[in-house]
Amino acid sequence: MSDRIEKLCLEKNMRMTEQRRVIARVLSSSSDHPDVEELHRRAHAVDPHISIATVYRTVRLFEEAGIIDRLDFRDGRSRYEEHSDDHHDHLIDMKTGKVVEFVDPEIEALQEAIARKLGYRLVDHRLELYGMPIEE
Repeated sequence: MSDRIEKLCLEKNMRMTEQRRVIARVLSSSSDHPDVEELHRRAHAVDPHISIATVYRTVRLFEEAGIIDRLDFRDGRSRYEEHSDDHHDHLIDMKTGKVVEFVDPEIEALQEAIARKLGYRLVDHRLELYGMPIEE
């Protein structure tokens, strides 16, 4: 479904202009983690009147509303993904910039155990792995 973000915006009583709808649909249909420039490129292809300033304002609004998450992968640009209650981690290919999402129950259990061992109850965490492809 390519309008999940738009529906979340409406549920939060957010005013939805046509340009915000386009940006929401572009984000919902993204299978990668686009930055603002890439979002602008995709949205501009749908509506040539969308400015990069509008994209910046819109992603900030969506982020503040908890609809999308901002990710910083050490490449100097913020990337965005739809907020999800389903936890996942990221592996960033340092050669291509590709972001691979993964879930590993062993890593999750180890993080819980480490927090507990140090006297804490884990309430949130984010794991980012940075790697180079193994040359074959």
